[in-house]
Amino acid sequence: MPTARCMKCKKQVDIKDAKEVISKNKMKMCKGVCPKCGTKVCRILGKVK
Repeated sequence: MPTARCMKCKKQVDIKDAKEVISKNKMKMCKGVCPKCGTKVCRILGKVK
């Protein structure tokens, strides 16, 4: 399961309802929500090839 930093909890958390998206600047990102507080979290995975 992918992990990301939650800015509200100030901890590394597993991403709930994770889905991979492509940002405007052509970077792959994994977006979802924090399982503890429900805040949106995302992790940048790298450039799209």
